Amino acid sequence: MSEVVSLAGLSANRYTLFKIFKYVIYSLLAYNVYAFFLENHAAAGTVFADGVSLGKIIEAYNDSIDTLAWVVLLLVFELETWVLSDEKLKGATKWALNAVSAFCYVFIVYSFYGYFSEMVTVTNLLPASAAACDLAANGGWSMVLEQDDYVALTAANCGSLADASLLQLADTQVVGAAEVWREIQWLAWVDVINSGAWLLVVAILTFDVWLQLRHQLSDSIMRYSQVIKGILYFTLLLCAIYWGVNGSFLDFWDAFLWLVAFFFIEMNLFEWQAETSTETSSE
Repeated sequence: MSEVVSLAGLSANRYTLFKIFKYVIYSLLAYNVYAFFLENHAAAGTVFADGVSLGKIIEAYNDSIDTLAWVVLLLVFELETWVLSDEKLKGATKWALNAVSAFCYVFIVYSFYGYFSEMVTVTNLLPASAAACDLAANGGWSMVLEQDDYVALTAANCGSLADASLLQLADTQVVGAAEVWREIQWLAWVDVINSGAWLLVVAILTFDVWLQLRHQLSDSIMRYSQVIKGILYFTLLLCAIYWGVNGSFLDFWDAFLWLVAFFFIEMNLFEWQAETSTETSSE
Protein backbone atom coordinates (compact mmCIF):
# COMPACT_ATOMS: atom_id res chain seq x y z
CA MET A 1 0.00 0.00 0.00
CA SER A 2 1.26 3.48 -0.76
CA GLU A 3 0.28 6.81 0.76
CA VAL A 4 -0.07 8.12 -2.79
CA VAL A 5 -3.42 6.33 -2.91
CA SER A 6 -5.97 8.46 -1.07
CA LEU A 7 -9.11 7.21 0.63
CA ALA A 8 -11.88 6.77 -1.88
CA GLY A 9 -14.28 9.67 -2.12
CA LEU A 10 -12.13 12.22 -0.31
CA SER A 11 -11.08 15.45 -1.99
CA ALA A 12 -7.44 16.53 -1.77
CA ASN A 13 -8.18 19.03 1.03
CA ARG A 14 -10.25 16.57 3.05
CA TYR A 15 -7.61 13.90 2.58
CA THR A 16 -4.97 16.29 3.92
CA LEU A 17 -7.15 17.06 6.95
CA PHE A 18 -7.68 13.34 7.45
CA LYS A 19 -3.91 12.71 7.52
CA ILE A 20 -3.34 15.62 9.92
CA PHE A 21 -6.03 14.32 12.27
CA LYS A 22 -4.57 10.82 12.14
CA TYR A 23 -1.07 11.92 13.01
CA VAL A 24 -2.33 14.24 15.75
CA ILE A 25 -3.89 11.16 17.35
CA TYR A 26 -0.59 9.32 17.03
CA SER A 27 1.25 12.27 18.59
CA LEU A 28 -1.17 12.39 21.54
CA LEU A 29 -0.53 8.70 22.15
CA ALA A 30 3.22 9.36 22.13
CA TYR A 31 2.72 12.09 24.75
CA ASN A 32 0.81 9.62 26.93
CA VAL A 33 4.05 7.68 27.38
CA TYR A 34 5.37 10.65 29.36
CA ALA A 35 2.09 11.13 31.23
CA PHE A 36 2.01 7.48 32.33
CA PHE A 37 5.67 7.64 33.34
CA LEU A 38 4.93 10.50 35.74
CA GLU A 39 1.97 8.60 37.20
CA ASN A 40 3.93 5.33 37.56
CA HIS A 41 6.93 7.08 39.06
CA ALA A 42 4.81 8.74 41.74
CA ALA A 43 3.14 5.43 42.67
CA ALA A 44 6.41 3.46 42.62
CA GLY A 45 7.87 5.72 45.30
CA THR A 46 5.17 4.52 47.70
CA VAL A 47 4.61 0.88 46.76
CA PHE A 48 8.35 0.17 46.41
CA ALA A 49 9.58 2.20 49.35
CA ASP A 50 12.97 0.43 49.36
CA GLY A 51 13.54 1.22 45.70
CA VAL A 52 12.51 -0.44 42.46
CA SER A 53 14.66 -3.49 41.75
CA LEU A 54 15.48 -4.52 38.20
CA GLY A 55 12.97 -7.36 38.40
CA LYS A 56 10.22 -5.00 39.54
CA ILE A 57 10.68 -2.32 36.86
CA ILE A 58 8.03 -3.81 34.59
CA GLU A 59 5.55 -3.95 37.47
CA ALA A 60 6.33 -0.42 38.65
CA TYR A 61 6.35 1.19 35.19
CA ASN A 62 4.16 -1.23 33.24
CA ASP A 63 1.81 1.50 31.95
CA SER A 64 4.58 3.67 30.49
CA ILE A 65 6.62 0.73 29.10
CA ASP A 66 3.50 -0.84 27.64
CA THR A 67 2.40 2.43 26.02
CA LEU A 68 5.86 3.07 24.53
CA ALA A 69 5.97 -0.41 22.98
CA TRP A 70 2.45 0.06 21.59
CA VAL A 71 3.31 3.44 20.05
CA VAL A 72 6.31 1.94 18.23
CA LEU A 73 4.19 -1.04 17.09
CA LEU A 74 1.47 1.34 15.88
CA LEU A 75 4.04 3.14 13.72
CA VAL A 76 5.17 -0.20 12.29
CA PHE A 77 1.58 -1.04 11.34
CA GLU A 78 1.21 2.42 9.78
CA LEU A 79 4.33 1.84 7.68
CA GLU A 80 3.20 -1.63 6.62
CA THR A 81 -0.43 -0.85 5.82
CA TRP A 82 -0.14 2.68 4.41
CA VAL A 83 3.17 4.48 4.03
CA LEU A 84 5.32 1.85 2.31
CA SER A 85 4.41 0.28 -1.01
CA ASP A 86 4.26 -3.50 -1.45
CA GLU A 87 7.50 -3.37 -3.44
CA LYS A 88 9.35 -1.78 -0.50
CA LEU A 89 7.97 -4.25 2.05
CA LYS A 90 10.56 -6.84 1.10
CA GLY A 91 14.09 -7.84 1.98
CA ALA A 92 15.97 -5.79 4.54
CA THR A 93 13.09 -3.37 5.13
CA LYS A 94 10.67 -6.15 6.00
CA TRP A 95 13.21 -7.88 8.20
CA ALA A 96 13.88 -4.60 10.04
CA LEU A 97 10.18 -4.02 10.63
CA ASN A 98 9.76 -7.61 11.82
CA ALA A 99 12.65 -7.16 14.25
CA VAL A 100 11.18 -3.95 15.67
CA SER A 101 7.77 -5.62 15.97
CA ALA A 102 9.26 -8.63 17.75
CA PHE A 103 11.06 -6.31 20.17
CA CYS A 104 7.78 -4.52 20.90
CA TYR A 105 5.91 -7.80 21.36
CA VAL A 106 8.38 -8.85 24.04
CA PHE A 107 7.55 -5.75 26.08
CA ILE A 108 3.82 -5.95 25.34
CA VAL A 109 3.62 -9.57 26.53
CA TYR A 110 5.82 -8.69 29.49
CA SER A 111 3.53 -5.77 30.28
CA PHE A 112 0.57 -8.16 30.23
CA TYR A 113 2.48 -10.15 32.82
CA GLY A 114 3.02 -6.89 34.71
CA TYR A 115 -0.72 -6.14 34.75
CA PHE A 116 -1.42 -9.70 35.86
CA SER A 117 1.20 -9.43 38.62
CA GLU A 118 -0.27 -6.12 39.76
CA MET A 119 -3.73 -7.70 39.87
CA VAL A 120 -2.36 -10.53 42.01
CA THR A 121 -0.57 -8.00 44.25
CA VAL A 122 -3.65 -5.91 45.00
CA THR A 123 -5.67 -9.02 45.84
CA ASN A 124 -3.13 -10.01 48.50
CA LEU A 125 -4.66 -8.05 51.37
CA LEU A 126 -4.51 -8.57 55.12
CA PRO A 127 -6.43 -7.04 58.02
CA ALA A 128 -4.56 -4.00 59.30
CA SER A 129 -2.46 -4.67 62.38
CA ALA A 130 -3.81 -1.58 64.18
CA ALA A 131 -6.24 1.31 63.85
CA ALA A 132 -5.42 3.92 61.22
CA CYS A 133 -4.49 6.65 63.70
CA ASP A 134 -2.28 4.26 65.67
CA LEU A 135 -0.43 3.44 62.46
CA ALA A 136 -0.15 7.15 61.63
CA ALA A 137 1.45 7.76 65.02
CA ASN A 138 4.14 5.19 64.23
CA GLY A 139 5.02 6.97 60.97
CA GLY A 140 6.05 5.55 57.60
CA TRP A 141 2.57 4.43 56.57
CA SER A 142 0.60 5.42 53.48
CA MET A 143 -3.08 5.47 52.61
CA VAL A 144 -4.43 4.46 49.21
CA LEU A 145 -7.02 6.79 47.70
CA GLU A 146 -7.50 5.07 44.35
CA GLN A 147 -5.46 3.02 41.88
CA ASP A 148 -1.84 4.31 41.82
CA ASP A 149 -2.75 7.20 44.13
CA TYR A 150 -1.19 7.17 47.60
CA VAL A 151 -0.70 9.78 50.34
CA ALA A 152 1.14 9.67 53.63
CA LEU A 153 -1.02 8.48 56.52
CA THR A 154 -0.98 11.26 59.11
CA ALA A 155 -2.87 12.39 62.18
CA ALA A 156 -4.71 14.86 59.96
CA ASN A 157 -6.21 12.28 57.56
CA CYS A 158 -6.31 9.03 59.56
CA GLY A 159 -9.77 9.94 60.87
CA SER A 160 -11.22 9.29 57.40
CA LEU A 161 -10.50 5.59 57.96
CA ALA A 162 -11.85 5.44 61.51
CA ASP A 163 -15.15 3.77 60.55
CA ALA A 164 -13.79 1.80 57.58
CA SER A 165 -12.89 -1.85 57.37
CA LEU A 166 -9.14 -1.36 57.16
CA LEU A 167 -6.99 -3.62 54.97
CA GLN A 168 -3.23 -3.63 54.44
CA LEU A 169 -1.41 -4.49 51.23
CA ALA A 170 0.76 -7.48 52.08
CA ASP A 171 4.49 -6.81 52.54
CA THR A 172 3.97 -3.04 52.43
CA GLN A 173 3.02 -0.23 54.77
CA VAL A 174 0.00 0.75 52.70
CA VAL A 175 -3.53 0.64 54.11
CA GLY A 176 -6.95 1.57 52.80
CA ALA A 177 -10.65 1.04 53.18
CA ALA A 178 -11.96 -2.33 51.99
CA GLU A 179 -14.29 -0.67 49.47
CA VAL A 180 -11.40 1.30 47.96
CA TRP A 181 -9.33 -1.86 47.62
CA ARG A 182 -12.31 -3.56 45.96
CA GLU A 183 -12.53 -0.79 43.34
CA ILE A 184 -8.78 -1.06 42.74
CA GLN A 185 -9.08 -4.83 42.25
CA TRP A 186 -11.82 -4.36 39.65
CA LEU A 187 -9.66 -1.82 37.83
CA ALA A 188 -6.71 -4.22 37.94
CA TRP A 189 -8.88 -6.93 36.36
CA VAL A 190 -9.97 -4.50 33.64
CA ASP A 191 -6.28 -3.77 32.96
CA VAL A 192 -5.66 -7.50 32.45
CA ILE A 193 -8.71 -7.95 30.19
CA ASN A 194 -7.82 -4.85 28.16
CA SER A 195 -4.20 -5.92 27.70
CA GLY A 196 -5.22 -9.45 26.72
CA ALA A 197 -7.78 -8.21 24.19
CA TRP A 198 -5.20 -5.93 22.57
CA LEU A 199 -2.76 -8.84 22.29
CA LEU A 200 -5.40 -10.81 20.37
CA VAL A 201 -6.15 -7.80 18.14
CA VAL A 202 -2.54 -7.33 17.07
CA ALA A 203 -2.06 -11.08 16.62
CA ILE A 204 -4.96 -11.14 14.15
CA LEU A 205 -3.86 -7.90 12.52
CA THR A 206 -0.32 -9.21 12.09
CA PHE A 207 -1.73 -12.35 10.46
CA ASP A 208 -3.89 -10.17 8.16
CA VAL A 209 -0.82 -8.19 7.06
CA TRP A 210 1.14 -11.41 6.51
CA LEU A 211 -1.63 -12.78 4.26
CA GLN A 212 -2.02 -9.46 2.45
CA LEU A 213 1.67 -9.32 1.55
CA ARG A 214 1.20 -12.73 -0.08
CA HIS A 215 -2.03 -11.61 -1.79
CA GLN A 216 -3.91 -14.29 0.15
CA LEU A 217 -6.18 -12.06 2.23
CA SER A 218 -9.46 -12.95 0.56
CA ASP A 219 -12.78 -11.19 1.14
CA SER A 220 -14.09 -14.12 3.20
CA ILE A 221 -11.01 -14.19 5.46
CA MET A 222 -11.27 -10.41 5.81
CA ARG A 223 -14.90 -10.71 6.93
CA TYR A 224 -14.11 -13.36 9.56
CA SER A 225 -11.20 -11.27 10.77
CA GLN A 226 -13.38 -8.17 11.08
CA VAL A 227 -16.04 -10.04 13.05
CA ILE A 228 -13.52 -11.38 15.57
CA LYS A 229 -11.75 -8.05 15.88
CA GLY A 230 -15.13 -6.32 16.15
CA ILE A 231 -15.90 -8.39 19.26
CA LEU A 232 -12.48 -7.56 20.69
CA TYR A 233 -12.84 -3.84 19.92
CA PHE A 234 -16.25 -3.87 21.63
CA THR A 235 -14.60 -5.44 24.69
CA LEU A 236 -11.96 -2.71 24.61
CA LEU A 237 -14.69 -0.07 24.34
CA LEU A 238 -16.38 -1.50 27.45
CA CYS A 239 -13.03 -1.28 29.27
CA ALA A 240 -12.70 2.36 28.21
CA ILE A 241 -16.22 3.13 29.44
CA TYR A 242 -15.49 1.43 32.76
CA TRP A 243 -12.36 3.55 33.17
CA GLY A 244 -14.38 6.64 32.29
CA VAL A 245 -16.84 5.89 35.09
CA ASN A 246 -14.63 4.32 37.75
CA GLY A 247 -11.02 4.93 36.76
CA SER A 248 -8.81 7.86 35.94
CA PHE A 249 -9.34 10.25 33.03
CA LEU A 250 -5.87 9.39 31.69
CA ASP A 251 -6.79 5.70 31.40
CA PHE A 252 -10.06 6.54 29.63
CA TRP A 253 -8.43 9.09 27.32
CA ASP A 254 -5.60 6.72 26.43
CA ALA A 255 -8.03 3.86 25.70
CA PHE A 256 -10.16 6.13 23.52
CA LEU A 257 -7.14 7.34 21.53
CA TRP A 258 -5.97 3.76 20.92
CA LEU A 259 -9.37 2.75 19.58
CA VAL A 260 -9.30 5.73 17.20
CA ALA A 261 -5.70 4.96 16.17
CA PHE A 262 -6.44 1.34 15.33
CA PHE A 263 -9.57 2.40 13.48
CA PHE A 264 -7.15 4.19 11.15
CA ILE A 265 -5.02 1.03 10.84
CA GLU A 266 -8.14 -1.00 10.03
CA MET A 267 -9.06 1.57 7.35
CA ASN A 268 -5.56 1.28 5.93
CA LEU A 269 -5.84 -2.50 5.76
CA PHE A 270 -9.31 -2.34 4.21
CA GLU A 271 -8.09 0.06 1.51
CA TRP A 272 -4.99 -2.04 0.89
CA GLN A 273 -6.97 -5.27 0.57
CA ALA A 274 -9.58 -3.66 -1.67
CA GLU A 275 -6.85 -2.24 -3.91
CA THR A 276 -5.18 -5.64 -4.25
CA SER A 277 -8.50 -7.38 -4.95
CA THR A 278 -9.26 -4.86 -7.72
CA GLU A 279 -5.84 -5.33 -9.30
CA THR A 280 -6.20 -9.13 -9.16
CA SER A 281 -9.68 -9.14 -10.70
CA SER A 282 -8.56 -6.85 -13.56
CA GLU A 283 -5.69 -9.15 -14.57
